[in-house]
Amino acid sequence: MQKYIISCCSTADLTEEHFKNRDIHYVCFHYELDGKEYSDDLGKSMSFADFYSAMANGANTKTSQVNAEEFHDYFEPFLKDGFDILHVTLSSGISGVSNSANLAAVELREQYPERRIYIVDSLGASSGYGLFMDKLADLRDDGMELEKLAAWAEENKLRLHHWFFSTDLTFYIKGGRISKTSGAIGGILNICPLLNMDALGRLIPRYKIRGKKKVIQAIVQKMEEYAEDGLNYSGKCYISNSACYDDAKAVADLVEQKFPKLNGHVEINSVGTTIGSHTGPGTVALFFWGSLRAE
Repeated sequence: MQKYIISCCSTADLTEEHFKNRDIHYVCFHYELDGKEYSDDLGKSMSFADFYSAMANGANTKTSQVNAEEFHDYFEPFLKDGFDILHVTLSSGISGVSNSANLAAVELREQYPERRIYIVDSLGASSGYGLFMDKLADLRDDGMELEKLAAWAEENKLRLHHWFFSTDLTFYIKGGRISKTSGAIGGILNICPLLNMDALGRLIPRYKIRGKKKVIQAIVQKMEEYAEDGLNYSGKCYISNSACYDDAKAVADLVEQKFPKLNGHVEINSVGTTIGSHTGPGTVALFFWGSLRAE
């Protein structure tokens, strides 16, 4: 049988146990909190609770992607052990990490001409990217060959839908996604923006919704609109949240009520420290399979 591994970045925001159980390898991004550098290692160096508490209390954050040298050092042991590689990166719409992975792959293909390395830009983020990896693990376990799996990934990545809302605009204003004026008005009016990832993997504000209850209804309505087979959707559904589990659970409960044929319960994860450095606390994201994402 063909020997290959599937791999991603820590920004797929699954748990260590999930990665291990599905035999998915990952490489860690980095972040700084008030000038001190940490590895984005799924909450091991710093718990998510402590991280978001620090942000809420005014800590400054900065993130850095995996560079080409790190990718080289990460990939090479697999190649030495006789494994080919399919690595899926965080979206190029929000990070340059796919360029770093490709630079490392070019060099390593020269060093190991007998090995194959495929780099796929997920055009996704957080646990939506994780849901994509979970599907690739299913296909690998069903015996799909590496070349076909890489092709499948390219052909189907835009079928993974990413919808986000936030009840705290502080870090969207700080990061420039929302202007200070709009943020101030939004705060007064209790506006919760609803965003999604477009076909280029960029996070785009779509709707301004007033109130948490309404935005929870709205995000599930988007799943009704775009999910594969509509209310008969039978795939998996993941949610990630940044220190707002109760809001995520409210979305999950509504999804399970609306979509009785789901493949298992909705899985709720934490938004990791890389993505969370930009969203801050108060963000909920919903991920599911559906029609091709368009502009």
